Amino acid sequence: MKTSRVFVNHYNCLTPSANNATELFENICIGKSGIKTNTNYLQGKSVGIGIIEFNLEEALVTHIGELLDVSNLKNFEDTLLIIGSSVGGMRLSEEIYLKDGNYKNINPILHAIDFIKYKILQKYKFKDDVAFSTACTSSANALGYAYEVISKGIYKNALVIGYDTLCKTTVGGFNALGVLSSSICQPFSKQRDGMNVAEGYAVLLLQDEQLDDAIEMCGVGYSSDAFHMTQPNPQGATKAMQNALLCRGLDTKDIGYINAHGTGTIANDISEINAIRSLFGTATPISSTKSITGHTLGAAGALEAMLSVMVLEKQTLLPNLNLDDPEIADMNYVTKAQKSEMDYVLSNSLAFGGNNTSLLFGRKR
Repeated sequence: MKTSRVFVNHYNCLTPSANNATELFENICIGKSGIKTNTNYLQGKSVGIGIIEFNLEEALVTHIGELLDVSNLKNFEDTLLIIGSSVGGMRLSEEIYLKDGNYKNINPILHAIDFIKYKILQKYKFKDDVAFSTACTSSANALGYAYEVISKGIYKNALVIGYDTLCKTTVGGFNALGVLSSSICQPFSKQRDGMNVAEGYAVLLLQDEQLDDAIEMCGVGYSSDAFHMTQPNPQGATKAMQNALLCRGLDTKDIGYINAHGTGTIANDISEINAIRSLFGTATPISSTKSITGHTLGAAGALEAMLSVMVLEKQTLLPNLNLDDPEIADMNYVTKAQKSEMDYVLSNSLAFGGNNTSLLFGRKR
């Protein structure tokens, strides 16, 4: 069967630390975080979270319009809309319930994981749409699916959106797990004390033809070990990374950078570093960008895939903020933005239930 190559031709984002992709990359390079302490979500407790002060749905539709306007698409008859989200429309439902004291005015359509599609479809008509909700790998799996359907010739184009908003239910849930930090998170540090829940989105247009010098999506690796409902397998991400490398027949030495999931929680960071170390050793540059963006949950996979694409475009490694004293000290952590010549990068996403996804990107050769 003839296969097609897959290119990330356009992208943009909105996060607590930046209003677009270019600004986000620059802010990560200089260590400008969007995480702030907040007392409004948990009674009597201050936590570090990432809040966006304006309407995410309207901003998303605007960014999609700008992206599609500069694309080579005249219509969207051969374009699949793919959404990845963990929270979906929960915030709207929560607001209605807290206001009314009952559930009767909650619209189940606007509660769904793919609720944002109804706003998008008012303006654009795609051939079809599909949604993924696999906790923190949601939009990474959405991108993986886009890679699959384009590379197999099922679709020529896929518009992938990772999207999640904050609500009290989400923050309270992670608080119940005891994994929230009261300040900016510190991935891989001995002093880390938890994660920063955040909201935001990233949107990427994947196509079977390369525009300009667009970065190629070269593969995806999945693993699902069902180790525990919330705790990660100590080596959980290894198989996902191996499977991603197999897509292009690469060796570990071919990878110039790994954008780690790196949430700042005790269990996640140890398991991911162990997995990377077992497969790559200690030489490959790695970093987590979540101390800048926060953990955008279902949107994180798409957001960090976008950043990995920009790492290749700019040939610049992104720094891991707040990492003066790493727990596993002999890994090659990137702590300052630096130029580095590389051809391939991996972007890891790890989720509850042992669901892991690793995305492979490369410069066209």
